[in-house]
Amino acid sequence: MAFKQSFLFLIAVSMLHTACFAQERKNKALFVIVDGISYEQLKKVSTPNLDGIAKVGGMTRAYVGGEKQTYSQTPTISAVGYNSLLTGTWVNKHNVWDNDIKKPNYHYWTIFRFFHEAYPARKTAVYSTWTDNRTKLIGTGLPETGMMKMDYFFDGFELDTINFPHDKNSEYISKIDGKVVDEAAEHIKNEAPDLSWVYLEFTDDMGHRYGNSEQFSNAVRRMDKQMGQLWEAVRERESKHKENWQIFVTTDHGRSEPTGKSHGGQSDGERSTWIVTNARDLNTYFTRSEQNKQIPSIVDIMPTLARHLDLKIPKEQFFELDGVPLTGKISITDLTVKKEAGNINLSWNAQQKDGDVKIWLAVTNKFETGGHDNYMLMKQIPVSDGKAAIDVTKLPKGFYKIVVEGKYNTVNRWIVE
Repeated sequence: MAFKQSFLFLIAVSMLHTACFAQERKNKALFVIVDGISYEQLKKVSTPNLDGIAKVGGMTRAYVGGEKQTYSQTPTISAVGYNSLLTGTWVNKHNVWDNDIKKPNYHYWTIFRFFHEAYPARKTAVYSTWTDNRTKLIGTGLPETGMMKMDYFFDGFELDTINFPHDKNSEYISKIDGKVVDEAAEHIKNEAPDLSWVYLEFTDDMGHRYGNSEQFSNAVRRMDKQMGQLWEAVRERESKHKENWQIFVTTDHGRSEPTGKSHGGQSDGERSTWIVTNARDLNTYFTRSEQNKQIPSIVDIMPTLARHLDLKIPKEQFFELDGVPLTGKISITDLTVKKEAGNINLSWNAQQKDGDVKIWLAVTNKFETGGHDNYMLMKQIPVSDGKAAIDVTKLPKGFYKIVVEGKYNTVNRWIVE
């Protein structure tokens, strides 16, 4: 009798474990990049569908462009912004400086590669007006990305001049965007890939052509209706299939003011972006006041998606991420570092007061060429201290990689002399 009870107990435990595992596998994610809409211009237009998503989760002002006048300053150009989201790093790491995408540094993995390495049986998808997003940024089929593949892709229509004849007003791009969204919404409803990216271009085309104008505003309104299609597909999956979807909608750059016709520089308008999400467990890093200059950025989306999808990123790669999760508990934000005489002085905001931080330092950057950096543990102190000083008088001069590792997240900065 005792044996039978033990056997039944083991079966019950096994079934519970299987059920929990199945529930975990139902976490799915979709991120959308709509091109070239600053926060200020977005707020001038009625966007009921984005508002509907934000009502479930939230909306925040955000930025692109790295830190001004530092090693991480990043051009406010489309492909550069996409890759900052994909890799969770600024241009000094991912090395995509413009839309030519000449030499991406694939040692900084995209979220798709992390996902495929962690869950090779699960499905990924990209729905895009621009083929280079898949072939160059994600780097499908390249030895440098481990022959990365997408399980489903719907792109290449910018090259189809038969079905989408190119016109002077770029309406063909609008039609392609519409086809991309139709396909994405239908595919999400029927197949529900575990991690998907939708990219739409038309808003940026209208910005370049007409600047801050009614044509641009109409393009934003059209985009919002398309977000409604995607949001409907996600909600249908959640209600009919008990899936837990996290959706992020953002933009890759803002626009120059006052005309709104260009971007690429470091003006406030060009760096100005926004993030809309249905995530319910947004933390104070996401929700803090718009008057606070320390707002979230595009590189924060990748580690947030990784947290939702339960991606276990190896420590050395995790140390390279420039983003901070926008959901759940976090230990540290707003790290500043400054070398003064023989010390490196650090300060940070402690978001959760429990636990210690470990302060690591390396004097090489072998990671960027596929090597390994020797991180030295310099200090371990309570996160609530909010500051520290590190003596570097006995270390080589010129370059320092500093990582502050907290209980819930890690942040990093470089000093380049």
